[in-house]
Amino acid sequence: MKNTNGHAIELNVKQGEPTLVKPAEDTEKGLYFLSNLDQNIAVIVRTIYCFKSDEKGNEKAGEVIKNALEKVLVHYYPLAGRLTISSEGKLIINCTGEGAVFVEAEANCVLEKIGDITKPDPETLGKLVYDIPGAKNILEMPPLAAQVTRFKCGGFVLGLCMNHCMFDGIGAMEFVNAWAETARGLPLKIPPFLDRSILKARSPPKIEDLHQEFAEIEDKSGTSELYKDEMLYRSFCFDSAKLEKIKMIAMEDEVLDKCSTFEALSAFVWKARTKALKFLPHQQTKLLFAVDGRSKFNPPLPKGYFGNGIVLTNSICQAGELTEKPLSFAVGQVQDAIKMVNDIYMRSAIDYFEVTRARPSLSSTLLITTWSRLSFHTTDFGWGEPVLSGPVALPEKEVSLFLSHGKERKSINVLLGLPASAMKIFQELMAL
Repeated sequence: MKNTNGHAIELNVKQGEPTLVKPAEDTEKGLYFLSNLDQNIAVIVRTIYCFKSDEKGNEKAGEVIKNALEKVLVHYYPLAGRLTISSEGKLIINCTGEGAVFVEAEANCVLEKIGDITKPDPETLGKLVYDIPGAKNILEMPPLAAQVTRFKCGGFVLGLCMNHCMFDGIGAMEFVNAWAETARGLPLKIPPFLDRSILKARSPPKIEDLHQEFAEIEDKSGTSELYKDEMLYRSFCFDSAKLEKIKMIAMEDEVLDKCSTFEALSAFVWKARTKALKFLPHQQTKLLFAVDGRSKFNPPLPKGYFGNGIVLTNSICQAGELTEKPLSFAVGQVQDAIKMVNDIYMRSAIDYFEVTRARPSLSSTLLITTWSRLSFHTTDFGWGEPVLSGPVALPEKEVSLFLSHGKERKSINVLLGLPASAMKIFQELMAL
């Protein structure tokens, strides 16, 4: 990893012995239902939060955060359980109360040495989160593991490993902020709503949509050969001026009535990536992204819903159409994908998984994961808001991450990986 001056640094982190943090009071035991929206995204998400206060050192950081975790787990008790497989062959939580994993650690340098984390460096930043040694799959990993690493400057980093099946970005943000409120002796602003059975599949299941998010697209362009090349990861910053410019390009032929920042940027990146990978004109290409369904269910999901309230939507078109037509065409595809998401579509997706147990296919696909709307940067455990926060790992080759950036969070960093030859073209297309 390079620090802000561009010099490579070696981050040495000495981890203490892991302990189990149990809820401070007795909580319900037994099996806890996970909905079909939870089943599809059972992956570990690693994030870090960097804190530094001029008024307060880091001596008690581990103790404060650990004590607050005990208390907040009373409300979020499934996080103290363990994943297992239900009689139906699906993931379920066994609420054993055995606890979340907690580790304290010491770093050999000052926090500033971490440098810019807008392009995650998993090898270095991975030392700031705790991975269960020898765990072969998610069933051998607890839903939550936390590490507090103290730095020589008085700053510290909270590193989290959380299973996505426990919550989506909004749910995770609510949990971390509830934990931080507890550390500051405050009542929870948004207590969790724990009953996920409100998103049970219907009986009998009723599939009312094509659900092309699961469609396998044939690679007619030989793209899989390109991916044998060296993979490069780059971060592209779009400030408010650049974002406005993309919106203006999308609107210039007056085909669209309106266009949001997300719609314009998603369309722009999808189009550029398709060009960079040199898809043949008749090759189909798919865009996938998650839509927050909380307000779109009928009735809407209760405030504080603890679980995944997101659903994947999609757009499929021919690469030639996407690359040759004006940007307004690609934006229109994104808008149509968003419009598709309503109560019928989401309940149909829940039932589709019930019947097929299918996973979304990522062949010839770009999956956009948007973190830019999540206010992780407001989390305050008593040392003020994080000076930095973000993911530890790089996205999969089919994934692009949108992260908010800058003091006012008005810029968006687009992070993705491409084969070296394609990245060269993509970089040129990003120059506005």
